[in-house]
Amino acid sequence: MTTEFDAHLSTSGRNFGLLTLRLAVGATMLQAGLKKLFDFSTVVENMEQSGWRMPQLAATLVTAAEALGGLGLLLGLLTPLAAMAVLAAMIDAWAVNVAAAAFWSDPFNMPFLLGFGALALLFTGAGVFSLDERFWGRGSWPRLVSVTLLVVAVAAAVVTWVALNGTNPLHLTTPAG
Repeated sequence: MTTEFDAHLSTSGRNFGLLTLRLAVGATMLQAGLKKLFDFSTVVENMEQSGWRMPQLAATLVTAAEALGGLGLLLGLLTPLAAMAVLAAMIDAWAVNVAAAAFWSDPFNMPFLLGFGALALLFTGAGVFSLDERFWGRGSWPRLVSVTLLVVAVAAAVVTWVALNGTNPLHLTTPAG
């Protein structure tokens, strides 16, 4: 007798692809967040030296987004929320990387790649090999959830950048100074 779960497992390689993407993005983000957590004072100091206002708050936000978002993606647990947190953090990380030069000089970097990985998972869901599927029977989530959380991620990244950094990260030429 075939169960509904067995039918999900045999559907296609899509679920293995989503598992692979979740493991790659989730593990990378969890590692980044844990490194920040275990050397938190250095993160705060670096953010302060880089001109971030309230560096303790900024470091707390990025550490939580990376560690908790990474763990959520790794496990496939509350995947849309985890992907939103990672995406917001990676938008700001990307802005940090491109702020020092003309934005097209090195736009395709690690935060760019991880951000788009999180975006893909935000819209596809975690797949059947996930705790979302196991607990809620949801390998994917309604499109409205994905779009809403995309808007929240972008808004969170912009508000965080403007409130805590206060500079324009996009330049047509390398900034002076």
